[in-house]
Amino acid sequence: MATTLSTRKSKGADSAATPPAGPVPITQDAPRRRRRPVVVGAGLALAAVGALVAVWQVDEAGNRVPVIALAQDLKAGQTVKKSDLAVAQIAPDAALAPVPVSRSGDIVGKTAAADLPKGSLVTDASVHEGAPVAKGRDTVGILAKPGQLPAQRLRTGDAVALVHTPQDNAEAAKAGTQKAPDSISAVVVGLSSPDANGAVVVDVAVAGTDSPSLATWAARGAVTIVLKAAG
Repeated sequence: MATTLSTRKSKGADSAATPPAGPVPITQDAPRRRRRPVVVGAGLALAAVGALVAVWQVDEAGNRVPVIALAQDLKAGQTVKKSDLAVAQIAPDAALAPVPVSRSGDIVGKTAAADLPKGSLVTDASVHEGAPVAKGRDTVGILAKPGQLPAQRLRTGDAVALVHTPQDNAEAAKAGTQKAPDSISAVVVGLSSPDANGAVVVDVAVAGTDSPSLATWAARGAVTIVLKAAG
């Protein structure tokens, strides 16, 4: 007698084999990212520094003052024109004494006391009331060592006599045949600061006919500067 096998599956077995339809619900909370205290602290510190820098920049910008600077190079003895001047914004500094923009009218028309480069700040010492170098007069620079100029510091506009004082014997002997040493009248138009040895470059304006001789004397170090009496 043939045995008939039942193909019916139990209800429980069918439920275990068939996966549930649709998304599976999450029964546990997802793990949360933990922020490292060091990273958080660094971020707060950077934000604080940025805020302080911004406040400092605003404060510095508010403290800047307009002063006079040069828009182009000026030579010693050159007359200052309005177009030569520019406005610079700087923070107040006790070590500096630039002329404020409100006094630009006091600077225009004066003459440069020395060679002034473009971009430099203008001070009261940068210019003077002296007459500019007139046409037909040349500017010659003299390197004067201590003993070749008065101890009293020269100023631009000073009238001086440039006395020929030869250093070598042959030149001195030739000069000795004359009753008086050669000299040239001049006006000081510029001065440098003394170097480590006390030497100063003095720019003087002389007649065009005298400039070749003076340049020769100056190249040999054979010039003594005499400050003329006032009046």
